Amino acid sequence: MEQTHFQRELDLEYCRAGMGKRFANYIVDTLVFYILIIMLGMAIGILRPELIPNESDGVMSNIISLICYGLMMFVIEAACHGKSLGKLITKTKAVNVDGSEITFQKAFVRNIIRCIPFNALSAFGTPCNPWHDAWSHTIVIDERKLDLQLRKDAFFSELNVQNQTVANEALE
Repeated sequence: MEQTHFQRELDLEYCRAGMGKRFANYIVDTLVFYILIIMLGMAIGILRPELIPNESDGVMSNIISLICYGLMMFVIEAACHGKSLGKLITKTKAVNVDGSEITFQKAFVRNIIRCIPFNALSAFGTPCNPWHDAWSHTIVIDERKLDLQLRKDAFFSELNVQNQTVANEALE
């Protein structure tokens, strides 16, 4: 069957999540991360206070925080098929640039890149394409826009079938 102009691939650039939603994702995910870190620190402080250092090295603690954040995001996105709590709230999802679901390995690469200092600053711009997306060949899509596009394509496909049916009946 010949493909009509109504039956085409999805336009993922249209579905790309904007900078506002991406920033909301970052805020929610960062808050969740720090809440978990505080809870873990309190548990360690109660159970094994000797493990908590007296003095903290600012640079080293920042590096450790970045690595822990990247690992946390990796585990969450790998387990939840490209979603984090922030993405769940904003109805967005990380996918490969071809629209397929990210794999375990892709989630790892994507989120380890988050450990690079100033990665968050790379998200500014239009379109929003931070390093962890660009270098891992992923994109964060707005699921509402994707749903709208899928419904539009389904509508035009059904309309095309109806038009062909009417045309066939007219020929008979």
